[in-house]
Amino acid sequence: MELHFDRSNAEIDILIDELMGRVGVHHPEMIRQMILGALKSGQENDYLADQKFMRTTMKEMRFTNKVFAPYRNRRKVSIFGSARTDSAEPIYQKCVSFSRMLAERGYMVITGGGPGIMLAGNQGAGAENSFAVNIDLPFEQDMNPVMKGSDKVINYKYFFNRKVAFVKEADAVVLFPGGFGTLDEGMEVMTLIQTGKNPPIPLIMIDDDNGGYWDKFLDFVRDPLLKRGLISGEDFSLFSITSDPAEAVALIDDFYRNYHSMRFVKDRLVIRLNRPLDSEHLRVLRDEFSAIINPGGSLQLTSALPEEIDQPDLDQLPRLTMEFNRRSYGLLKAFIRRINSF
Repeated sequence: MELHFDRSNAEIDILIDELMGRVGVHHPEMIRQMILGALKSGQENDYLADQKFMRTTMKEMRFTNKVFAPYRNRRKVSIFGSARTDSAEPIYQKCVSFSRMLAERGYMVITGGGPGIMLAGNQGAGAENSFAVNIDLPFEQDMNPVMKGSDKVINYKYFFNRKVAFVKEADAVVLFPGGFGTLDEGMEVMTLIQTGKNPPIPLIMIDDDNGGYWDKFLDFVRDPLLKRGLISGEDFSLFSITSDPAEAVALIDDFYRNYHSMRFVKDRLVIRLNRPLDSEHLRVLRDEFSAIINPGGSLQLTSALPEEIDQPDLDQLPRLTMEFNRRSYGLLKAFIRRINSF
């Protein structure tokens, strides 16, 4: 029989409801649609490799949610850098200091769980404040000694699932010098923020004391990319470069000084705040950032919208809402910095 996601499947809908009732699930309508999706895939596709792909993806994402769920209320920082960095190198020790400062301020860190910068990140924060999202590779990626045996380790077969965990759970992303993998992760996060597929978060590049790595990246971004018009000037707001771990921690702290989080409700951008703004703050924001509001749109102070019922833990936070143009994400980060300045 042909299956549909609406409730037109007669006895199949009854059987699915009965199964969910026996097992006991949260959000049964969501689970019902996932069950139907699996059944429809089984009907439509007889290629076993495709089904294995879908099965493994769902198993990995389910376990990801299970591991991170108990720590939903703690902010987390994903740390990237070379697996080949030796513990005697200054940049390794800089990462240890940085992650230690994060843990002291209540943050948790997420690393790939391997050696090099990943080990430095876990070492500085300690296993109790760390996650390791490991990838199965034939080299370079044995679980590091800090995280071995931890209940906050996830092993992935697929890179894309691992990438989701690194970004979905991160309140900030920090890049130390690294190879192709570090550059890949950094450019992906930048693209996701630039296009609005990920909420604005601090993206910080921590360099050697002599600026021997990320400063050269900045030269590349400024010359071939900006001069050719391949990016815009506001895209430089998407990231920060520093050689000082304490400054990097301060940048993350400052980003969440008043800004809490954001989401879209239909055409309105909802920005949640840690403390309310007043009418004078609103006037300043309207005057300085009118370019990011759609023509005829408004900027308003509100409480939680009815559509936000799916996030009840954030109900009490004050809100700032507007019809954002969905283009100027570099300016949106500047807008958030302005909110934090009040």
